[in-house]
Amino acid sequence: MNVDICNESGVEVDTDALLDLVRHVLDEMRIHPQAELSVLLVDTATMEKLHLQWMDEPGPTDVLAFPMDELRPGRRDNPEADPGLLGDVVLCPEVAANQARVAGHSTEAELQLLCTHGMLHLLGYDHADPAEEKEMFDEQRRLLAAWQSRRRQG
Repeated sequence: MNVDICNESGVEVDTDALLDLVRHVLDEMRIHPQAELSVLLVDTATMEKLHLQWMDEPGPTDVLAFPMDELRPGRRDNPEADPGLLGDVVLCPEVAANQARVAGHSTEAELQLLCTHGMLHLLGYDHADPAEEKEMFDEQRRLLAAWQSRRRQG
C-alpha cells in the first residue's frame, strides 16, 4: 500500500504508529494492496481554512476526509479491481490534543481514532443518521481494538 504521511503541523506526532494503523485499517477493510492514501497533519490555521473552504463551517475541526476514487471494503479479492487512489485524511493535532484532554486519553490515541474515522469516511461510511452512526462507530472501535491488541502482542 502506498501511504504518504506528511506532518506540517509543527507538533511532534508518532507518524510511524499512524502509518502502522493506516496499513492495519486498509488490510482489515480488504482494500487493494496497491491503493494510495495520504495523511496530512496541519496546524489550526490551515485546518480552519480547509474547514471553511470545503465544509463552509468556521473554526478548525479535528479531521477532514477527501475521497478520490470510489473504493469500498472487500475489493481486494476482485482481480479486476483497480488499486485506486483512496484519498486524503487531514488531521489537526492541536484540536486533537484539546479533545484528548476532555476525553481523558493521550493526543496520540485521539489522532489514531480520528485517522481511523477519516479513513472510514473515505470508504463510504457516514454518521448522518443513527443507524449509520452505530455502524461506523462500531467499525471504528473494532478496527482500533484489533490494532491495539496486535501492537500489544508485539
